Amino acid sequence: MPVYSLPELPYDYSALAPHISATIMELHHSKHHQAYVTGANAALEQLAEARESGNLANVNKLEKDLAFNLGGHINHSVFWKNLSPDGGGSPEGELAAALDDGFGSLDAFRAHFTATALGVQGSGWAVLAWDSVGARPVIFQLFDQQGNAPLGVIPLLQLDVWEHAYYLDYRNVRADYVKAFWEIVNWADVEARFTAARAATSGLIVPSAG
Repeated sequence: MPVYSLPELPYDYSALAPHISATIMELHHSKHHQAYVTGANAALEQLAEARESGNLANVNKLEKDLAFNLGGHINHSVFWKNLSPDGGGSPEGELAAALDDGFGSLDAFRAHFTATALGVQGSGWAVLAWDSVGARPVIFQLFDQQGNAPLGVIPLLQLDVWEHAYYLDYRNVRADYVKAFWEIVNWADVEARFTAARAATSGLIVPSAG
């Protein structure tokens, strides 16, 4: 059975400093993300063993374990590429037009995303995604690694607001961390995800949004 593996970062651990320190990046990637990869593989292995033995009494727990850990793996895999030492600035082209149309302006989009990130209670994410039903960008809070995600969305931009993502640098001042995030957003990556998401869902048969 294929297994999940920890992806390499497209930059050095120190590359995002001073916005995110090398210490946080190394711990976040090599410890936290690795733990999700390990957990997802363990859940898959145990589900396979349950099928082979015919003992499926624990299948509900194992499926929840898989959802949580695979969510952590996928979320972080997007997050790392959403960041760049050469990031910041503003989106351009069709992505900028879609955000302007979907949220009223780029400033309104940024304010909405920021408020979403600051409003997460406990552990979670702020997510900009493509809604394949409504054919529009949407913003939502993702609880933990997998809860509250609308069906039919494809992530474009994600911000991890679990405390392990920022506490060593910003202590309990999440607002400063979110402000720093905008200085390292890799808009080229977000635009590539936006283009691929629209293309992948353009012919999809989905319920009417009207």
